[in-house]
Amino acid sequence: MSINKVILVGHVGKDPDVRYLDNGVVKCTFSLATSENYKNKAGEKVTNTEWHNIVIWRDLAKIAETYVKKGMQLYLEGKISTRSYQDKDGVQRRITEITADSFQMLGKKQEVQQTGENEEKLKSETSAVEEPPQDADDLPF
Repeated sequence: MSINKVILVGHVGKDPDVRYLDNGVVKCTFSLATSENYKNKAGEKVTNTEWHNIVIWRDLAKIAETYVKKGMQLYLEGKISTRSYQDKDGVQRRITEITADSFQMLGKKQEVQQTGENEEKLKSETSAVEEPPQDADDLPF
């Protein structure tokens, strides 16, 4: 058995870049910063920031396009993936990305509502996961 699970809480580094592919699939990308604070041997406060490349697909990407903005704090779950590509000079490059399965906007309620959208609409859109059957006769096993 193996597990590839990532949980991040951080701030969005830039507004999402959304692309609609030829086959109708939606891809959303943005950066997410996570920071760690500590004191070094000299007693000085040091902040170490990691930048993560986030990729979101399909319906969740459409939600991110509408609601996610630069500076917003997010709770995000997904998996790590690494891919190779050739840059414009023909040099082979590797990039590590977090492919998100879900995310949740954090921060003060007022900040979240400043996106200009109704919170109830967001709740209904993000509950895209089907509810399990309530009747025992409907269970698939």
